Amino acid sequence: MINAITKTIELNDGRTITIETGKLAKQADGSVVVRMGNTMLLATVCSAKDAVPGTDFMPLTVEYKEKFAANGRFPGGFTRREGRASDYEILIARLVDRALRPLFPDNYHAETFVNVLLISADGKDQPDALAGLAASAALAVSDIPFNGPISEVRVARIDGKFVINPTFDELEKADMDIMVGATYENIMMVEGEMDEVSEADLLEALKTAHEAIKVHCVAQKELMEMVGKTVKREYCHEETDEELEKDIWKECYDKAYAIATSGNNNKHERGEKFEAIKAEYIAKLSEEEAEEKAGLIDRYYHAVEKEAMRRSILDEGKRLDGRSTTDIRPIWSEVDYLPGAHGSAIFTRGETQSLTTVTLGTKQDEKIIDEVLMEGRERFLLHYNFPPFSTGEAKAQRGVGRREIGHGNLAHRALKRMIPANYPYVVRVVSDILESNGSSSMATVCAGTLALMDAGVQIKKPVSGIAMGLITDKDNVKYSVLSDILGDEDHLGDMDFKVTGTKDGITATQMDIKVDGLSYEILEKALNQAREGRLHILGKIAETISEPRADLKDNAPRIVVMMVPKEMIGAIIGPGGKIIQDIQEKSGAVISIEEIDNQGRVEISAVNKASIDEATRRIKAIVAVPEVGETYDAKVKSIMPYGAFVEFMPGKEGLLHISEIDWKRFETMEETGLRENDMIQVKLLDIDPKSGKFKLSKKALLPRPPKEDKGEGEKSERPHHHDKRK
Repeated sequence: MINAITKTIELNDGRTITIETGKLAKQADGSVVVRMGNTMLLATVCSAKDAVPGTDFMPLTVEYKEKFAANGRFPGGFTRREGRASDYEILIARLVDRALRPLFPDNYHAETFVNVLLISADGKDQPDALAGLAASAALAVSDIPFNGPISEVRVARIDGKFVINPTFDELEKADMDIMVGATYENIMMVEGEMDEVSEADLLEALKTAHEAIKVHCVAQKELMEMVGKTVKREYCHEETDEELEKDIWKECYDKAYAIATSGNNNKHERGEKFEAIKAEYIAKLSEEEAEEKAGLIDRYYHAVEKEAMRRSILDEGKRLDGRSTTDIRPIWSEVDYLPGAHGSAIFTRGETQSLTTVTLGTKQDEKIIDEVLMEGRERFLLHYNFPPFSTGEAKAQRGVGRREIGHGNLAHRALKRMIPANYPYVVRVVSDILESNGSSSMATVCAGTLALMDAGVQIKKPVSGIAMGLITDKDNVKYSVLSDILGDEDHLGDMDFKVTGTKDGITATQMDIKVDGLSYEILEKALNQAREGRLHILGKIAETISEPRADLKDNAPRIVVMMVPKEMIGAIIGPGGKIIQDIQEKSGAVISIEEIDNQGRVEISAVNKASIDEATRRIKAIVAVPEVGETYDAKVKSIMPYGAFVEFMPGKEGLLHISEIDWKRFETMEETGLRENDMIQVKLLDIDPKSGKFKLSKKALLPRPPKEDKGEGEKSERPHHHDKRK
């Protein structure tokens, strides 16, 4: 029996988290099993001993996978096995990656792979909230250099109270759902969605999450000591050349600083000028030296460029494009640009541009969700595309990458709570980024709002988004919070903080912090400055379109939703779907039926009103309750010797007895002249309370003939009663 080493974390709500190592996957550099209740995650980490020559970044790969067997389920598809990572798994992997990546030493460049597997689940506790803890614990019990540990928790506000790592059921009642990653000292990553909360509420949530994370970090440090991994491996992944570094700073810094403070607002021109400085320096070197030291030159000059940009902001308050720290780039927007779409918009802010479309669909267009722990259907979809030409790159576009999935998810979270409840349409928003220099995901939110309003979707309120940045000095004493950051300010800065919301509060946020010691004071300033920028952008949106159009575009499908008794669903569908297929064929409408809350929800859609009206009429006739005394159009279904069976309502047949066809007396049905498929009018006389059979009459709708006149002679022959008494 293997003696595993275990550390237990006691939570305030009575639950426990255990971290176990030394039992599974022992050939990995680090391996742990994290368990809460019946939810178990296996996390492993492996890192190469040496870096690939020329690597000057951290080649980290994080994978998160959920095994269907963990919840006793078979995977879908023909192969019945797990395939490529789902969007959900990619999003969780990104959350872990963003918290871990900044904490590897700057000069550690060995390929590192973190794998987190869901190996057991009961559908109660949410495993994604434990993935960051599992990944960090695996690093903690390894000898891989890492400036952690970290942990991640989900914080939700339920009935006004903050709850750490709520269950699936609890989360359904939350108005705030945020994932937070942090070390013991600092918050590193935030992502989540909210129902128009205030900046103060968001800060309070972050503080609550951080307190819980501190407990996890202490437990990991104790586990590290228990397994004897406090000393990490030695490594040397970078060449250095101090003389070259000093020379590059001496020759290039002032020139780079001059460009950084020039206020050139053209991204490509500015980039070319920065590159010209490096090229000028390289030209002074011999061909052999330039080739030999190309990697070092790139690294040292990048540091020069970064410092020039940062000092320009901190010392002179000047940004690369000449704006102040709070200025928003010029905005222009347009709606109804694409006549074939159900809704469309262009949103351009500076050198970032999104062309966004809205498509309205029916129930048949719903996205089917078939994850290990999540099954259902999604009625609001948002897809984000980032083609290489948007940044002037000459390369092919090869499918959707992780970045696109992450950016699309943020915009989806920003907008989804603004779609009205029980909205009859399935809505798909597609953002194609045509230009990019700073926060195309926030441009997607703004363009999405415009396109939704152009499509006539009655959103609750417009939503805008803004990306905030941060520049600090080495001691974090002096800092500048930047509104509406450029791509370079994101790449070279210390924080990327995206905030979306309405005029009344925040709907989504994403934050990545790259420095230690970021205070809540700075976060509060960034949030308040973001609010001002968000409101400014909302004003620009309102100038283009202030509220949703009153009606849909002419080419959009029309949908009518009817609620019918549950027991009538079968009558509408008919045997083998015969009735519903006939309605669809003859009306041209598309009909879908589902059971919701013990009722039948019937959705009728078509591109024209006449089709909907015809389908609606026929369905109403099916679900209508027969009423005694009412007149109905009926169809003769069959002729019997004693009468005819007629269908007077869809699925409702009754006997029209031979005596109820006319006031005249008929001996045979042939005398009546009725034939199968004849259309007649009948009146419902009665419904038998026991058998439920319908008594119908045609003659009741015909004028009653006058009684025959017998004549005076006949009257005189019949004695009256008073005559008898005589």
